[in-house]
Amino acid sequence: MPDSFEHMASIVIRMPCGALTSLAGNVDSHHEVAVADLILVQDRVRSTVEELVRRIQPDVVGLSVMTFQRRTARRLVQLLKSLRPEIPIVVGGYDPSLAPEAYTDVSSGVDFVVRGEGEITFRELLRAIESKSGYGRIAGLSYRSGDRFIHNDARPVSRLDSDGIHPPNRAARVLSGYTVLGRQVDIVETSRGCTFDCSFCSIIEMRGRNFHTYDFDRVIRDIQDAWDRGARSIFIVDDNITLNIPRFESLCRAIIDAGLNKIDYTVQAMTSAIANHGRTLGPLMRRAGFRYVFLGIENILDTDLQFLRAREKNQTRHGGQVGEPAAITAINYLHRNGMFVVGGLIVGNPDDTKQSIAANLEFAKRYVDWPYIQHPTPYPGTPMTEDFVKRDLITNPNLEEYDGTTAVVRSEHVSAEDIEFMRWKAERWMKARHLPRVFLHNPAFIARNVFRMMKHTFRGAGLRYVFGLESDQQVFKRYRDIRAAERVYL
Repeated sequence: MPDSFEHMASIVIRMPCGALTSLAGNVDSHHEVAVADLILVQDRVRSTVEELVRRIQPDVVGLSVMTFQRRTARRLVQLLKSLRPEIPIVVGGYDPSLAPEAYTDVSSGVDFVVRGEGEITFRELLRAIESKSGYGRIAGLSYRSGDRFIHNDARPVSRLDSDGIHPPNRAARVLSGYTVLGRQVDIVETSRGCTFDCSFCSIIEMRGRNFHTYDFDRVIRDIQDAWDRGARSIFIVDDNITLNIPRFESLCRAIIDAGLNKIDYTVQAMTSAIANHGRTLGPLMRRAGFRYVFLGIENILDTDLQFLRAREKNQTRHGGQVGEPAAITAINYLHRNGMFVVGGLIVGNPDDTKQSIAANLEFAKRYVDWPYIQHPTPYPGTPMTEDFVKRDLITNPNLEEYDGTTAVVRSEHVSAEDIEFMRWKAERWMKARHLPRVFLHNPAFIARNVFRMMKHTFRGAGLRYVFGLESDQQVFKRYRDIRAAERVYL
């Protein structure tokens, strides 16, 4: 889908969808596969799809969909059916997996829903379409039969070490332009899953609480493949790579030994893991080429961490005993070793006040290098959603706005609009403050694009605002209008 998160301008970052190339790498080799990641063509979605359908004449089209992309997905299905009425449409990803009923009404135009991990299910579906052998035995598949859908049993999660998940097929991409700060970027996966039960997480709702890994030979080959195709920056997309610190340390050493530490790596990490092991892990990560660490701080207040079910993974441990909050310790280790912290926080939880939101924003301003501050969002199936429904806190039913940076729920004390306004107002300046540090690493890119970056960060603001003739509230209203327009791709 072309729908993207609000956090960064397209000139700054456009990250690949790893699910697409993984699916492409796991179909039978005699199929021709085209991966079209529409985030690269947000200003020309219709014309791009029309051209691809005309040129490729596909026999099957699959769409990977997240919840805030649902509206666009339905419109895209309509477009595809108008271009090629007989074409089977398959949908998968988080939203179809957790809310399949949204895709199974008669008017949806969808023929198949792949629930959960898609590689094996999609492979078996293509075999069944090709051989006309029926779909009843394909685990993880829902399929249209007349005017109703049949839902087969769920597919067990892949163990990765033995289930035949093949490496991604990056050669299948028919669009290009994945970059981060001017460098070609790609993604690599070394493990799947998480054993925690955070209330906001769609991952555990889709695949349960588990953790499975690929062997390092495969991982290193995958990194090498991305490098050979031009990637100079890699985002390791594991759900929680720091669940197994000895393995993560071994991965860092394997990267160094393979001479692949010339790449800039970004990774997601728990504060507790970095705080507990940062003395030895931090220097090793830096030697391996890690530059940015997305740190799941979640919130600095204990009451909010309890609501988010994220307290345990954000505390230090000493001799088996739970200690103080881990965020500052983890941040200090990362900074000491020359890495930047992308601070993941969630503000606007049910019992939040303006004071508690302000405390988290002040923490981010003081300690993190790049803010990634989101609002709690009631995605299908998550415990958080149940809680918001019970407390009647959901204020916005428009799923296209469930992008994490639009407040769609209120707290017991603060309106959704005020929550979003506080985050928006503080976050702009945090982003601007990080620019000088980025300039040291990417001077040419920043020099060429600083005005475009600032225009995106402060969109809605003009000269009247600069000269004090408009209030923050007026600019915020204009910004929200701009975001609403940006969400319309078809």
